[in-house]
Amino acid sequence: MSDTGPDLVVAGAGGGLAAALRAAQHGLDVLVVEVSEHFRRGNNTSMSTAMIPGAGSRFQREAGIEDSPELYVEDIRRKTNGEADERLARALAEVSAPLVEWLADDVALPLALVTDFHYPGHTADRCHTIEGRHGTVLLDHLVAAVKAEERIDLLVPAKLVEVRLDDEGRVRAAVIETPDGATEEVETPAVLLATNGYGADRELVGRHLPEIADAVYHGSEASRGDALRIGAELGAGTAYLDAYQGHGALAARSSTLVGWATVMHGAVIVGQDGRRFGDETSGYSEYASVIARQPGATAWIVLDRRIHDACLPFTDFRQTIEGGALVWADDVAGLAAATGLPADALADELAGAAALARGEAEDRLGRTSFEAELAPPLAAVRVVPALFHTQGGLVVDEHARVTRTDGSVIPGLYAAGGAAAGISGHGAAGYLAGNGLLPALGLAYLAADHVAAGHGRPAATTSEEGTA
Repeated sequence: MSDTGPDLVVAGAGGGLAAALRAAQHGLDVLVVEVSEHFRRGNNTSMSTAMIPGAGSRFQREAGIEDSPELYVEDIRRKTNGEADERLARALAEVSAPLVEWLADDVALPLALVTDFHYPGHTADRCHTIEGRHGTVLLDHLVAAVKAEERIDLLVPAKLVEVRLDDEGRVRAAVIETPDGATEEVETPAVLLATNGYGADRELVGRHLPEIADAVYHGSEASRGDALRIGAELGAGTAYLDAYQGHGALAARSSTLVGWATVMHGAVIVGQDGRRFGDETSGYSEYASVIARQPGATAWIVLDRRIHDACLPFTDFRQTIEGGALVWADDVAGLAAATGLPADALADELAGAAALARGEAEDRLGRTSFEAELAPPLAAVRVVPALFHTQGGLVVDEHARVTRTDGSVIPGLYAAGGAAAGISGHGAAGYLAGNGLLPALGLAYLAADHVAAGHGRPAATTSEEGTA
């Protein structure tokens, strides 16, 4: 670091690490501060399924898939019923393909396009991920790249507690607190708030997300609304504080993610009465509140060996198996006995689902996709609704710059991921797979480019020129 302090301070060692790496690539000095010693296994990036959308990437072209930022924005518009911040959605859609290609080429992240199943709401296969499909692998790779970069200092544990402005309203310093309570003012012209949202603050969740307030929180315990507090002190605007990613497939026994690939491959979800109660393919986020409204706030995912084997590429699903959460039986009667579900109702519901899979009827609940009939042996896993992370936060522009309540920019202050207002509209139904990681990584990438441009250092790497 220079004697005058880093060019950029990043608060949060999740998706914010992309900003650190991008800024260092531009020749900037970066300080990353992270509050949790266990962030590599306990932040929201590490707990994700590592799905990064890239609309129009070379991976798609190689697979013969036609896609574009325009199509992606239309999907976001459709999923959110037109309620998303379209300006931000367009900025992220446009940067999504350059982002995944930069991660692959410059950060050497071994990305591949997911084509073996299709996420709800995406009209093209555009999610890119790594082997194991788990955020711990993604984060470990980013951390290794950061530690190998001499321009980046990683300070753990430490917490950003305040951002100070100069007389002209520009960022001039970050105040860092260590666990012993000591604070230090670090001079810097730029701060990126990448501290995620407020999911771990039960009071804020109860205030903004009452429909999911009683659900299990399955996210980072460090996500306590720090960005909201710091932003409020500086007059920043906020938006979409009622938005969140829920999940309807958290195994009750093992507290592991079963995964919605089970549903997209043909699994069905039944309540305690043995009956289906909704269109499971509508989306895993909104289905959390649907399950929360069921008796006992619980449900069962019913699958077969074909679905089981198709989901094995997911680390989360394998952990669910290892946790003993799946109950197997040779037939429907055995499954009913093992789960305590009413045998007659379960048999009738699964027979109906088989008829729907054969195309012999229309679903009373509106589901149109049943990949195949369920075939014995059958398995079931009891699930509970979960809150994964919030999707509202500080209002940012297309460069990830935080704006005040009057719409003016706070020069030098940026936000990414759950710290920023996202692109999921209101509530849970607007969430698309990747709406967590793309704003986390994409806004971090955009922030780093903007900080670098302010230093007169525009991007100029060979791989970027090839993907421009």
